[in-house]
This record gives sequence, C-alpha cells and structure tokens, in this order.
Amino acid sequence: MVLDERQLLLILPNARPVAGVFLPALNAAFSDWRIDTPPRIAAFLAQAGHESAQLTRCIESLAYSAQRLAAVWPRRFRSADGAPTALARELAYQPERIANVVYAGRNGNGDEASGDGWRYRGRGLLQITGRANYRAVGKGLEQPFLEQPQLLVEPRWASQSAAWWWSQNGLNALSDAGRFEDITRRINGGLNGQDERVRLWLRAREVLV
Repeated sequence: MVLDERQLLLILPNARPVAGVFLPALNAAFSDWRIDTPPRIAAFLAQAGHESAQLTRCIESLAYSAQRLAAVWPRRFRSADGAPTALARELAYQPERIANVVYAGRNGNGDEASGDGWRYRGRGLLQITGRANYRAVGKGLEQPFLEQPQLLVEPRWASQSAAWWWSQNGLNALSDAGRFEDITRRINGGLNGQDERVRLWLRAREVLV
C-alpha cells in the first residue's frame, strides 16, 4: 500500500506544512520495512503522529517548567506533597541541563558531565534516545548517527529510523494483531499520551480502508 497526501492529512491534519517532504520519505520507509498494510500504516502513523506532534517535531526540546518535570518524571521531580522538588525548580526551562540530568547513565549514555543526555536526546519520528540506540539504528541503517546525530531530524532519516526501530521491535506483528496498547508500551515504556494515540489510530483505520 502507498500512502497518498490526502490520506496523510486526513489522519494528521497538522502535518500540512511538512506533508510534501515527509510523504515520499514515509512511503520509502514503509516499503523498506514492510509497513505496507492498512493496519500497520495506521498504527505507525498514530504512534509517530503522537511522538512527533504530527510530523512537526523531530527533536526533543525538553524546555520544561518545574510542574512539567514533576509530571513527566514524578519519581525524580515530585515531592511527597505533589509539588515540584527543589531540583525541578532549579532545572526549569534549561533544556540542556534537564537532558543531561534525566538521561545520564541510561541507554548507553555517560554521566551528566559527558553531555550525552543532550547530544543523544530524542530525535526522529519515534524519538530515538540514548547513545546505545543511536549506535544501533546507525548500524542498522549504515549511517553515522553517533557522530552526526542531527541527521535524524531530516525527513528521510527521521522516517527510516522510526520504521527500522518499528520493524526491529516486532511492531508489525503487534499491528497485525490489533495490539495497540502493547505497541504504545513498547515505544513509550508506559501509556503516556495514550488517549491521543488511540484517537489518531481510530482515525487512521477509518481513512485507510
């Protein structure tokens, strides 16, 4: 199945400014990684649409307020009374510091001082995050993402990296089985944003009949 622009914009209407550059990149990635049936494309577009603000954001900004930090990472930034911690207030609206704190020592990153958290923050349509994941997707696509992480913001590699990760993590099979919640958990580690993901999925299923 080849996605057309009308279908893409019915599913992700906010993507209009970038549809022309993303449509060929998406169709190439779908073909390369067998995301080639309505159930697979619907699930992919719903998940990627949520993660990328409908294809308009391919890099994680992390420009969070103290309240947002407490909501996203409650164990780290929320006090017992529910208010943001002192560390959350200190880091608020400092995206580079936030990235280096929250991603230190995770997914192959070095410590906070290494700068890996900011260097390898989320990029691409599914927000590839962490040195180990950049290395894996770079090896899979034969691209120097460790040395040139900004490549993952380009439509071609934003799409290819997401489709590669999707394929490597068995999400085509979960799409075939209609196990959308399991797809979200595999991408997100939980169910953050699930209401929007489901809305996009249901819309995509209606469009891609």
